[in-house]
Order: sequence, then structure tokens, then C-alpha cells
Amino acid sequence: MIEFAIDYGLFLAKAATVVLAIGLLVGWLVSAIHHARSMSQEQLEVRNINRRLRRMADRLYGELLSKRQLKAHQKQRKAEEKRRAKEEKLGKAPAGRRLFVLDFDGDIRASDVAHMRDEITAVLQVAEAGDEVLLRLESAGGMVHSYGLAASQLKRLRDNGVRLTVAVDKLAASGGYMMACVADHIVAAPFAIIGSIGVVAQIPNFNRVLKDKHIDYELHTAGDHKRTLTIFGENSDAARAKFRQELEATHGLFKDFVARYRSELDINAVATGEHWHGSQALERKLVDEIATSDDLLLKAAREERPVFEIRYKRRTGFVARLAGSATAGVRSVLHMLLKQR
Repeated sequence: MIEFAIDYGLFLAKAATVVLAIGLLVGWLVSAIHHARSMSQEQLEVRNINRRLRRMADRLYGELLSKRQLKAHQKQRKAEEKRRAKEEKLGKAPAGRRLFVLDFDGDIRASDVAHMRDEITAVLQVAEAGDEVLLRLESAGGMVHSYGLAASQLKRLRDNGVRLTVAVDKLAASGGYMMACVADHIVAAPFAIIGSIGVVAQIPNFNRVLKDKHIDYELHTAGDHKRTLTIFGENSDAARAKFRQELEATHGLFKDFVARYRSELDINAVATGEHWHGSQALERKLVDEIATSDDLLLKAAREERPVFEIRYKRRTGFVARLAGSATAGVRSVLHMLLKQR
């Protein structure tokens, strides 16, 4: 009986090893295929906003107008489209009046910068004098270095002579405002939250818990300020002072950055970490106009400016889903083996 149990245990171990090896091999192969095809899954999407707005208006006209009125309206619009096409053909249409619309939905790591940088690169390759970018920005801020990179990406537009307008419908605070201030023109909705030009850091400390449990914690560094405040060690007043000094230095850089692009601001009055609603922000010159992004799009369309919405997307296809399934399978096998130990 004992020999049978031993043989059976060895059989299970061999079977589990084979399953694990197959799972790892499948996972590796799928991952390699997915990596090879990843570039084909990346796509720049362009949508003509003018056509979308016209379709919306046509749908409403179809319900509001009589058949005779609708026919007259369609005839007039076709005549206008024919006129514009003729002007473009003869080179009389004003060049460089296009409006490129981008979106940035910020999280604490400013993850959306991965897409925005490619969208900006695409625009810069085709932009002409007089073209403009409208960024619809929503962000409560986050990591300084991440939002610093996002702001630097927007700076590329200004450096290349492309006018930048930022529209804030809901929120542009802290790192979000760091991005917004780069714009030539900032527009905010009346109750959008603007500002929060400040720096914050919070660190829990478990040193007293460790001492209560008689657990020693050692931290070794080379350099007096390699580590200031710690999570598990006992923090000193000197470490706290150094940490606050670093926060103040970062705040100073933030203030200087905002003041460089918004020279009309009383930077010391607005860089207190406070935030304001759109109309209050206008009074403090944090923004230039009270309006929504929809107002800007409709205005551009009425001015017969070509408006294009730009999106850089990475699609998740069958191979990516298969890779996810294979990874889950390998994790299940590993979990089973660990339970048997």
C-alpha cells in the first residue's frame, strides 16, 4: 500500500510537471505572437466632427421641417458644399484653419500620456500655419514626474507654432493644471474645478507596531539623504525637515512653471493649494474664458473650420485574449503545485 501511494505520488508529480511545462510553452508562444502582432493592433483613428454635427442637425431638421422646407434646406446646403469644394479646388479656401481635437483623461500616473504623445506626433507631421489643437482635459493630478512629461508633450505643440487651446469641462487640478497652463488659451465650464497648485505627500509609519511585536527593522543607506522618511523605521526630526524641504523645492518648481506660461497671474496668491470653480478661476486669471468644449466645437463648425477628432488606440484582438487565457492557465497550474507542497 505504501509503495502504491509513493508510485501514485510520483505519477502526479510527473503529470503536474508536464502540464506546467506545456502551459509555460503555450504562454511563451502566445506572448511572442502577441508581441509580433502588437504593432498591427495600434491604430490612429480620425473622425470628422463636421459630418457628425451635420448628421445630428439633419436628423432634427427631418422632424421639424415640412417636406418642402426640408427640400429647400437640402438644396441650400448642397449649394454651399459645392461652393466650398470649388474654392478648395481653386485654392481660394483659407488654409491652415483645421482644428484637431484630442482627449486626456488623467489618473494618478498620467497613463493617457502614452496615447497623447503619439497623437501629438501625428498632428505635428501634418500641421500647417494657422492650425489649432483643442485638448479636452480632465484630471485631478498625480505624480509630479508623470504630469511633467504630459505638460512637456503639450509644449511640443507650442514649440512648433501650433496654437493650443485647453478645455476643462469638469476638473483640471494640480498636475492637471500643470498641463493646462501650457495652453495659449484655457477655457473652463462655470463649475469646473481649477487650480490646486501645490504638492502633497502622505506616508504611513508602522515603527511603533513593529516595536510592540518585538520586530527589528534595519535600513542601510549610502548618502546622508538617500532616504528621509521611512515606512517601517523610526523617523527623526531631521528626516522630516529634509522631506519638507524637498516638498517645498518641488512646489517652487511647480510655481515657476505655471508663472512662465501665465505671466499675468499673481502666482503667490493662487499657488496655495486651493482650487476654484471656473467663474472664480476666471477672476484670478487661471483661465481665459467660460465655456464648454462643446461650445468650441460648434463654433468652429459654424465658422466652416474642418474639425477632426484624433484617437490613438491599441486594440485587443483574439491573440491578446488567447494570451490572457494562457497566462491564467499557467497561474492555475502553479497554484495547484503550490497547494500540493
